[in-house]
Amino acid sequence: MRQKLYYFFLLVVVFSYAQNPDRIYKDSAFQDESFLIINVNDGTYWIKAYSKEIIETTFVPLGEELDLKSHAVVLKPEYTGVKHSSDDEKVYFKTQGISVTINKKPFQISYSYKGKSIISEKEGYVKNDSLETIKFNLKSDEVLYGGGARALGMNRRGNRLQLYNKAHYGYETRSELMNYTLPIVLSSNQYMLHFDNAPIGFLDLDSKKDNTLSYETISGRKTYQVIVGNTWLDIIKNYTSLTGKQPLLPRWALGNFASRFGYHSQREVEATIAKFKEEEIPVDAVILDLYWFGKDIKGTMGNLEVHKDSFPDFKGMTSRLKQQGVKTIAITEPFVLTTSKRWEEAVSKDVLAKDSIGNPYRYDFYFGNTGLIDIYNPKGKSWFQNIYREMSSIGIDGVWGDLGEPEVHPSNLLHVRGTADEVHNIYGHDWARLVQEYYEKDFPNKRPFILMRAGAAGSQRFGMIPWSGDVNRTWGGLQSQPEIAIQMGMQGLAYMHSDLGGFAGANLDDELYVRWLQYGVFQPIYRPHAQEEVPAEPVYRASKAKMLAKKAIELRYKLLPYNYTLAFHNSQTGALLMRPLLFEEANNKELYTNANTYLWGDDFLVTPITKQGVKTIEIYFPKTSNWFDFYTDKKVTGGQTKTIKTKENSIPTYIRGGAFLVMAKPMQSTNEYNGNTFNLHYYFDTSIKESKRELYNDDGKTRNAFQKGKYELITFEAETKKKYLELECNTQLGSEYSASTKNINVVIHNFSKKPKYIERNGKKLPFEYNTLSKTLMFKIIWNTSKELETKIRF
Repeated sequence: MRQKLYYFFLLVVVFSYAQNPDRIYKDSAFQDESFLIINVNDGTYWIKAYSKEIIETTFVPLGEELDLKSHAVVLKPEYTGVKHSSDDEKVYFKTQGISVTINKKPFQISYSYKGKSIISEKEGYVKNDSLETIKFNLKSDEVLYGGGARALGMNRRGNRLQLYNKAHYGYETRSELMNYTLPIVLSSNQYMLHFDNAPIGFLDLDSKKDNTLSYETISGRKTYQVIVGNTWLDIIKNYTSLTGKQPLLPRWALGNFASRFGYHSQREVEATIAKFKEEEIPVDAVILDLYWFGKDIKGTMGNLEVHKDSFPDFKGMTSRLKQQGVKTIAITEPFVLTTSKRWEEAVSKDVLAKDSIGNPYRYDFYFGNTGLIDIYNPKGKSWFQNIYREMSSIGIDGVWGDLGEPEVHPSNLLHVRGTADEVHNIYGHDWARLVQEYYEKDFPNKRPFILMRAGAAGSQRFGMIPWSGDVNRTWGGLQSQPEIAIQMGMQGLAYMHSDLGGFAGANLDDELYVRWLQYGVFQPIYRPHAQEEVPAEPVYRASKAKMLAKKAIELRYKLLPYNYTLAFHNSQTGALLMRPLLFEEANNKELYTNANTYLWGDDFLVTPITKQGVKTIEIYFPKTSNWFDFYTDKKVTGGQTKTIKTKENSIPTYIRGGAFLVMAKPMQSTNEYNGNTFNLHYYFDTSIKESKRELYNDDGKTRNAFQKGKYELITFEAETKKKYLELECNTQLGSEYSASTKNINVVIHNFSKKPKYIERNGKKLPFEYNTLSKTLMFKIIWNTSKELETKIRF
């Protein structure tokens, strides 16, 4: 009796995890050393490997054809290290890492990595009255991330997420629907699912609490990729290899921005920048909102040409700003109002999306009666690119694409490529592509700056810089920002950032403003921006707020070499700039939902202050390192939670033991950056026997400088031996880059005693040692054509 119950239990388990019970396996075939084709009674599965850690599965129902077009994927499926076999019960498709097992009866597709089960289809593809669905089995303990930009808490399991890019004005601690809704799921069990389809739908992360993950869509491809890796960073690297790496931004984009909604006149713009210069607050760019082409908010959108009354010498203005090291960025939108100067032109040149009988589709929204540029129509694409050509001719150096969800996008509007609902979620993505392609053609050596409010999976490869929308100017608004930025970085868009200080609402709270700008030092883009009722620029704030903001901005500029190297590594590997602590301790379940503290690159541990009046804060210090207070050098042993007193002039910031940190000299603009003169900090920790870091440098502006050989990559190494600490510097010079002489001020932190001597190439160097701070300081002049070796005798 016990044995019968056991077999009954097994039968129940098998069928509860089986796919559609009406799906019947027929046969399978292995094609071109990479494709596994599985024929079933109601269609065909196409399974292929992109690498040993990426596998794609597509279901093609009977009566449909295989669609190989993807808006997201750029990697070619050329991997051939696949083994295929079958027996009476199963079919196997294996790489050296990820494997697919197809159970014939009952039909079941499951995935494993290096022998460990990761996920399986539950019902596979099913079509009902309105949606096409793919369901998967989840383990009960999995924490789920993804779904794009949302404010839901780090664990997004339990939510049914709409996939429809939509702005949420004035959100705070919770926002279920925002500008970037990505059909991506990541699991705490270290795998990723990407549903490779554009039309709108839903991503259900076990909302019914039955251990089910569902992707639901109105139409399109029934395709997904399973992505794995040995570490979290490996998974992100694999995903961004699949969908494209973010090009390295221009160096100035890592500086401070002057921005608000908005500057009404040329006089106002130049007066603001003059104020920055007067206060000696660094600034690299000014952003112009919609007043650059119209005096009023409503009725002028679509003009997209300079409003001469307000900006009588626009080209002269941009030229004068550029001489001061300040770039000009201007807003554009995809809407052409019927009241705008370009409406008749847009109609006559056939650049607008259509209604069902072929006329320009007109409708009302907040800004007026409008049409929408059809960027999928070659005429619309070319017309829009000509707008950007005109903008470049008057000195505009960066593009801001706003309202690109699109903000209002009626379902019955028709694009050349399909219905509004079919392209809605990729409109911003393809808009960024349009801008990138324009720059590639007209400015092939220039790195573009493309700020966009909406995008899709893979948008990072067009150089898109996303931001988190119209967040409320409240403490609640600030609290959601680390989560949003970290989650988006995990989904490939590592430059997600917020309007520093908050955007929506006339809330004049200097403490909030300062804390947000202090957090901004350690987020990807430093851009205060707000509605004009309360100034976003520090130069117009109260003296104390201005002073504290200036201090934060100056630190941002000192960290330019570190940040630029982070940007370089992101362009090569997809590595996040902001990283959750779970990346540091992948098996520590207590960190799976922690966004309060995060890593900025490899070596900074940062805890933003996101609540008013906080005097102390609890911080977990990962056990993988010891950590040093960035401001006091006080050492904290890793693997513990400590209560830390907060300070008014900074947020809690720690450096990993064994880290090298290159810091720049003070500057008022990145134009002044000198990569040949810097401070090199080493955080000495006796527990670290060997340490290695990189510093990347180029001219900061040439497109694909690394690929063209126009770069230097410096390696710093430290090795602790019995009698001395040895420091080495080596340089990898690109084929088109010359060796240079570096003037380096070296600072060794946590050096317990004054050394006997410091030696370089047999010659002793002068040094200073501070007994109280336990810091050792000396200077080096180094020609990068040779290796540099320095020994510090204990």
